[in-house]
Formats: sequence, C-alpha cells, structure tokens
Amino acid sequence: MRTKLVNDALLMVVWKRKPEKGLLWHTVAAADSHRALLKQHGIRQSISRKGNCWDNVVSESFFHTLKTELIHHQTYRTRVEAGQAVFEYIEVFYNRERLHSAIGYLSPVDYELQLKAA
Repeated sequence: MRTKLVNDALLMVVWKRKPEKGLLWHTVAAADSHRALLKQHGIRQSISRKGNCWDNVVSESFFHTLKTELIHHQTYRTRVEAGQAVFEYIEVFYNRERLHSAIGYLSPVDYELQLKAA
C-alpha cells in the first residue's frame, strides 16, 4: 500500500471527523511520514505484528462486508468507477445508514453523535 494513500486517508479523518487526542489508529503503515502525522495529531498507532492475524480482525471484517454488500454485486468498467462506488458505499451508506450491531444497532455517525451528546 502506498504511504501517500494511507496518509491521505488519515488526513481526511482528521479534517472531517476532528477526533480527540488519543484516537487509536489501526494500520500496517510504518513509514516515518505516517508516524509523524499520527504524532502531530495526537493519534496512537496500533500496528499489526508479523504473523498475528488477530491484529487485523476489524479490518478483515470490514473488507468482507464491503465485498459481500457491494463489490460482488456489481461489475466496474474502470478503476475510477469502482473507486467512486466504494467511496459512496463507505461515506453514504456504511457510515450514515447501515446499522452496526457492535454499537447498539446505530450507524457510526449516530453513535458518534450520541457519544458527543453524553
């Protein structure tokens, strides 16, 4: 995975979600520039250990859901088209509408709003 892609994703989270200091960021990225961004924004890194598949269980669960709910049901003509579909799935459906059992059958956006109101 290219470091720029991971750094851009992190910056998008910081810009859009404005997480509090101490956020735990799970990644396999170990580049100096990525660690510097994490430190700059007060984010703790949880990095996978070699040979420990349990470190990736949350990521693997998400990618399974993405594939079974979106990817395997469509054919994409271009990478741009596929990228747009994935973006819309995550930003429009997964984060705002899809109910998640692990957070009391709320969407992630609703769960965050509930936490901030408490």
